[in-house]
Amino acid sequence: MRFLFTCVGGPGHLNPVLPISRAIAEAGHTVLWAASDPVRGLVERAGFPFHRLGPASDPAPRERGPLTPPDPEVCDWEVRELFARRGARARLPLVQPLVEHWRPDVVVCDEFDFSAALAAELRGVPHAVVRVTAAGALIRPDVVAEPLDEVRRECGLPADPDLTAPGRYLVLSPFPPSLRAPGAWRHATEHAVRLVPTAASRSARPSVYFTLGTEFGLESGDLFERVIAGLRELPADVLVTVGRHVDPAGFGPQPAHVRIERYVAQEEVLPRTDVVVSHGGSGTVMGAVAHGLPHLVLPLGADQPANAERCAALGAGLALDAVTATPEDVRAAVSRLLAEPEHRRAAERLRAELAALPGPEHAADLLVRLGRTRQPVGEPVAR
Repeated sequence: MRFLFTCVGGPGHLNPVLPISRAIAEAGHTVLWAASDPVRGLVERAGFPFHRLGPASDPAPRERGPLTPPDPEVCDWEVRELFARRGARARLPLVQPLVEHWRPDVVVCDEFDFSAALAAELRGVPHAVVRVTAAGALIRPDVVAEPLDEVRRECGLPADPDLTAPGRYLVLSPFPPSLRAPGAWRHATEHAVRLVPTAASRSARPSVYFTLGTEFGLESGDLFERVIAGLRELPADVLVTVGRHVDPAGFGPQPAHVRIERYVAQEEVLPRTDVVVSHGGSGTVMGAVAHGLPHLVLPLGADQPANAERCAALGAGLALDAVTATPEDVRAAVSRLLAEPEHRRAAERLRAELAALPGPEHAADLLVRLGRTRQPVGEPVAR
């Protein structure tokens, strides 16, 4: 069978879907990836053919900008306008011809790639949606149904005010069900799966990992400096990753127990970490969950405030205001996470919940079943 995988955006949208495409390929099926140019290298290094959607990119150098407080209304506007109304309308003419000419048996897209789901529906091809936000509070009928109905009318498709079309066949959610926000939009076809390996972390001495992910480091103002100033006063080894656009040398000399790098793969860091400090992006949250690590979250925007709220509500972490947090606040919060065992125990409960979910092979089995039957897939995993 032929499976077309797509995502919109950067690594945060690609990484949750990539293990599923690997499992499909290992099961002997044909995989084609279609996405924008910035993730091409990641896809091709994973061994998959790549179809570029949109023009080649040559990003200009960027500098860090000021930090602004997360605004739920701005976030809803971005999802509504940039992903639903404008994004779906702009990408549909790019992905629709690919679906028509390559003729996949199933289209698999990340939850923000509305154009791929629309293109599949127009062609009569079943599609599956993969969740990419941990708490799942961003995509809701009140945010995206109206703009998507505009695009649906233009395509001759019926209105979908209840947002049932994206989850008509299959939704894969690679998160512990308890991590999902109570109000997260769910479909009857939703299955919880485990797409990352789980393992306990072990460190020789207290160790802290601080990152703002791949996208938000340039919207962080002086947050790096404030957090580093707090962490370097701890009796712990500290690793900071600042992203490819930020020069580690710009932070000046650091004590021997503080190391600042542009990038280190999480799978190399987390097995030797005791506490994670981050912006709360879903990828970093899931890395911490997979290793049973308590988490200090300083959300900057997007899905991060909801992720921070869930981590704190479950006892697996603490949250600070990224705009007002002082070095002393950071040091005190991380000291608590290192010293108070209940946070580690809560994080380990999440890891156990994730470990108990069926793995990527199960996700592949569900997709193959969808391709064969072209019908909504079975009973969802119990929540």
